[in-house]
Parts: sequence; structure tokens; C-alpha cells
Amino acid sequence: MNNDQLIADLADRAREAAKSLSTASYSKRQGALLAIADALEAHTSEILAANHLDLERGKANGLNSSLLDRLALDSERIKGIASGARQVAALDDPLGNVLRERALSNGLKLTQLSVPFGVVGMVYEARPNVTVDAAVILLMSGNAALLRGSSSAQSSNEVLVEIMRGALEKGDISSEVIQLIPSNDRDTTRALLHARGKVDLVIPRGSADLIRMVVDDSTVPTIETGAGVCHVYIDESADFAKALPIVINSKTHRPSVCNAAETLLVHQEISGEFLPLALKELHQAGVILHCDQASLEIANSLSIPASLADEENWSTEYGVLEMNVAVVADLDSAAAHILKYGTNHTEAIVTESNERAERFIALSDCAAVMINASTRFTDGQEMGFGAEIGISNQKLHARGPMGLEQMTTTTWIVRGDGQIRK
Repeated sequence: MNNDQLIADLADRAREAAKSLSTASYSKRQGALLAIADALEAHTSEILAANHLDLERGKANGLNSSLLDRLALDSERIKGIASGARQVAALDDPLGNVLRERALSNGLKLTQLSVPFGVVGMVYEARPNVTVDAAVILLMSGNAALLRGSSSAQSSNEVLVEIMRGALEKGDISSEVIQLIPSNDRDTTRALLHARGKVDLVIPRGSADLIRMVVDDSTVPTIETGAGVCHVYIDESADFAKALPIVINSKTHRPSVCNAAETLLVHQEISGEFLPLALKELHQAGVILHCDQASLEIANSLSIPASLADEENWSTEYGVLEMNVAVVADLDSAAAHILKYGTNHTEAIVTESNERAERFIALSDCAAVMINASTRFTDGQEMGFGAEIGISNQKLHARGPMGLEQMTTTTWIVRGDGQIRK
């Protein structure tokens, strides 16, 4: 069987199985997610054993520290994944919601309802947690899942899907609604992206290169998740007691993820006071610094290692403990820098001025704006959506963390009593 036929077959099986979802009650879908969460925790040792194989293979293949961090699971991360599934199960039902109603003069009654997309494909890299996050969100929103993870997480993904399907087999929802696409052949990704008519939607999650490949090559509609070149701007009115922890948390809490900050921008009026504090803490945290001329001079005066940033630095999503630093003339200059180099993901301002905060919001074209808070809060679980299927940087349909509501579309129900069009 060639890869085109393989994907078509998996999609057909998923669509048929999705009938058990579209007819399942809210409580049955909730029960399925709770069963998955319990099964994940019960099989922690098997998951860790499979993940160990992936990590050892990744190290042998030279995966960098950022990818290894995304790949790694431990008992706490597995508990977190299970907790995310339970949080999704506790959310309101995204299906069958009446978005609008109207009665026409001819007696027709119109109702717009939220409904599933159908069969949704996920293409993602080195993050086995996405296997579960995507599956439970798609399941709860009535969609069948075609999961195409990377070969680097093959063992972990296989075990996770096996566990989730096993949990579903004990209930009324078909285990076939979750399908794992083989990752040992890169052409299976191409086949998925070209399965128009079999697959209703594809969502990429991973590096900028992966996302661009999916968006450029896919004939199936896509929701574009984006790279995260995120900024923290320290305004002249900033409270240093808030600003320093926000900068450090935004960069160092988990540098491999897309909501980690890559650039620190500081108002010139406070740069002489704030930057010595910030550069020292960043250096102590192990962050490699790339500075503009003004901040480089401050770093040199303190004997803090730093290099002069170039154009490539400003637009780089490092995913590791590296950060750019620049002094800007004012808020508008910071906004101009962000517009030039940012990726419309998350931008943060630290300020005690409500007026400047509102101006920063108005000048920011991004999925999320943080006011006196870490960029790390652009996250489905942190924002109350349970798990997330990705962070959308696009402007159509969904933007920001994508949870249950973003995985639905709509249909119009027209109720009549024999009317015909004249």
C-alpha cells in the first residue's frame, strides 16, 4: 500500500469512527477523557520506558538540548498531561451550542449551531505531550484525530496512542477515532497534506520550518500555528521588583517552548539602572547574551560576556538559553522593533502607566499581550482551556491558544413547514 492510500484508509476509518463521537453525549465524551487520564497515570512506567528509548536514540542522533527537553517525559509531566485531559473534560460542551437564531418573514426558523470539523490531522515535532493534548481536545470537540508526530518520538507516541485507544475500548466511543500515522517515512506527511476530501483540516505544531512547509505544501485547509519570537519591553515607569522576575521567568522558565521570550527591550531613560540588574541575573541564569551597542557597553562595563547582535539574532527563535537585548528610545520604538522582528505570538510590557499599557496593546499585532506578566502565560492550560492544540498566530477563525471552541465550525439548521422558494 502506498502512502496516499495509507492516509486515505486511516482517514476513512477515522471518519467512520467519528460517528460514535457525533452521536455521543457530552457526558460520554467526558467519561472517555477521564478514562484516558486514568489510563495514562496507570501506565506511567510503560510510557517512561518508551520515552527513554526515544531520548537515547535522540542523543545518539545529535538532537540539541531544546529538542531533547521537548521530547523528555517524567512522572510529573505525565501527571500534567493527565491533568490537562481532566481539565478539558470539565469544560463546557463545545458542540450543539446555538450561536444565533432568527425567524424569517416566510416562517422559516434559522439556527446556527457549533459542530465538529470532522477529521483533523496534526503534524508535530518531538513533543509526545501533543499526542495526548491533540487527541483529547479533538475527541471532546467531536473530531477524529490523525496524528503525525516525528520519528524522534516514535516509541513514546506509539505507547501513548495504544493506551488512549485501550481506554476508549472500554466505552461507547470507537478507538478508531484516534489514528497514529507512521513516522518512519517522511512521505506520509506529504500524503496527509494532500489528502483533500479525506482530511478536513491540518494543524502544524513545531518549528518555523515545519509550519512553513505545511502551510506552503498543503492542499488541505490549515490553521497556522506560529514561531515564537516574543519580546519583553520594560517601560520607563516599570516597577523593577516586577520587571526582573518577569524577564527571568519569560526567558528561563522553559526556554524550549514558543512562549519563551527571545528579546528584552528597555527604555533608554531607565537602561542605566535596569540593565545592570537584568544582565547580571540573566548571566547568572546561564543565558547567552546578544546586545545592541548601548546594552553591550553596559555588559562590557560589568565584565558580563555578550556579543553584538546582528539582523539574524533579532529574528531568531532560540529555544535555548540565549537572548537579545536592546535599548529603545520609547514605547513606539519598542513597538516598531517588535513589528519588524516579531512573529505575532506574545508580547509583554512592564509598566505602571495604564495609558502606556493601552498604547502598547493598540500597537501590538499579536495573538496575546501581557501587561506586567510573563510571556509564559500564553498557554491553553494556564489560560483555563485545559490542554491546547497549539498557539495560532493567524487572523482567520482562531487566534491564540486553541482549545475546544476553536476546534469547531458551524452549520445552519433551517426548519420549515413546506415552504418553497419563489
